[in-house]
Amino acid sequence: MRVLTKALVSATAAVGIAVGGLATGGTAMAAPAPAQQQSASAEVAPLAVVNLGLSTAQAKDWQCQLRVLGYNPGTIDGQLGTNSWKAAQRFFNDLHLKAGTVDGVVGKNTVMALQRYLNMNLDKNLVVDGIPGERTKAAFAEFANLLRNVC
Repeated sequence: MRVLTKALVSATAAVGIAVGGLATGGTAMAAPAPAQQQSASAEVAPLAVVNLGLSTAQAKDWQCQLRVLGYNPGTIDGQLGTNSWKAAQRFFNDLHLKAGTVDGVVGKNTVMALQRYLNMNLDKNLVVDGIPGERTKAAFAEFANLLRNVC
């Protein structure tokens, strides 16, 4: 029995050393839970900034365009946060592009409205599916480049 206990303690210590040091040898099996909890909470919380592939300069140009059109995106900082997306949602809704609730969250309706808007302004023929895939991001970047020096 003592041999089995020593072997188990040695194996646990070896796992602890491999994972992160001797001090965590006894708790090595418990370490993954907080990482999983952090991952789950990050997936649930809305992102503070959603640039959809735009560089900071391109995002500033989009924010400037919204401001010029009379939709206040807040600070022109190249970070498309809640205020920028609320402005975009109001703009899209006024164009009857169906962005849905003006909440600043970039969900399926907002992306679909953006896709409709890009289809109106670029000859890209994007699928309006609410998924911000590579084609949507590339079209948004192309459109933002057309807005250069709006402000």
